[in-house]
Amino acid sequence: MVANWLRQNKIASGLLTVLRLYIGYAWLTAGWHKLSSGGFDAAGFLKGAIANPVKGPDGAVQFGWYVDFLKHFALPNVDIFNTIVPIGEFLVGLGLILGCLTTAAMFFGLVMNFAYLFAGTISSNPMDILIGVIILFAGFNAGRIGLDNWVIPFIRKTVGVKGKETIKQSA
Repeated sequence: MVANWLRQNKIASGLLTVLRLYIGYAWLTAGWHKLSSGGFDAAGFLKGAIANPVKGPDGAVQFGWYVDFLKHFALPNVDIFNTIVPIGEFLVGLGLILGCLTTAAMFFGLVMNFAYLFAGTISSNPMDILIGVIILFAGFNAGRIGLDNWVIPFIRKTVGVKGKETIKQSA
């Protein structure tokens, strides 16, 4: 019942738009500040996450695999992360504000939220994840009041046509 309401109701679409704009603004401004300052460097954050990993009540490291990823991949390639983090945050925010490819934008926003949690940063991430899951679960209805109203039907039509042509040619 709630699932159908979130995915199909016009009132839900309006409420989802408010949530989408709120979380989109947070992502957009976070990315913009990093991009416009020109001095974003993730190295300190990565070193801190490696030195102080998330530990459970017994003191054992909870996400050892993630600490290994940060130590052996992210930190040696910090220049790549210095580029993709601010651009990714900005694009997630832009997609959510415009309602363009909303579910894809929210999916990648959630991936970043979980990356921050795995690194031990709480901040606003739990609230962002809650809102993000609602938006992701609502699917197309979350972007109905936005560019998705035109973009998604165009993509479906384009992909559908190409798929049928490919099947006919191979037969």
